Amino acid sequence: MRITSATFLQSNTNYKQCPQDKRLEFAYIGRSNVGKSSLINMLLHRKKLAKTSSIPGKTQLINHFLINNSFYIVDLPGYGWAKSSKKNKKIWQKMVENYIVYRKNLVCMFLLFDSRLSPQQIDISFLNWLGKNNIPFTILFTKIDKQTPYKTQITIDRWKKNLTDNWEIFPTYFLCSAKNNLGRTQILSYIENIIQKNKNITLHN
Repeated sequence: MRITSATFLQSNTNYKQCPQDKRLEFAYIGRSNVGKSSLINMLLHRKKLAKTSSIPGKTQLINHFLINNSFYIVDLPGYGWAKSSKKNKKIWQKMVENYIVYRKNLVCMFLLFDSRLSPQQIDISFLNWLGKNNIPFTILFTKIDKQTPYKTQITIDRWKKNLTDNWEIFPTYFLCSAKNNLGRTQILSYIENIIQKNKNITLHN
């Protein structure tokens, strides 16, 4: 897939306020500081489209980007150890959960994990929640440029071991790096294939 245009469209706090057209949506989510915004910018070949920050938890809204005038990439608030009040965290959690469960345009969640870190309980719980709610998702292991392929494989093996109790097959995953453009071609081709498979499906929001 060739990215010919990428435009920020809107931010909101409620899935009901999302765009009313029938374009498909690919949402990105991960723990704070996983490199989500940097990865989105890399995929779209834009430097500052998705706002990056050294402060974890900077993304606090549902952000829609219109790509090639044909589909949306959605940047969702991260989860985990962002510095915020418990009240705000609950508000963000409800906002994100409602979007994921009720947004009919959503055809794939990209769940980002730092390839250097072992699975945390919050990651496992969120992944299992997606499975229980029949949400289609794909895992992206980020920042693979920061360690050797051997160490990255160790992380993936730990993930596979942690998921054996609830998952018969390990979910589809890609290795990627926002710094070196690693994984970009594969992820964009994956998105293109999903769009082709869904082109005849009528959405009803």
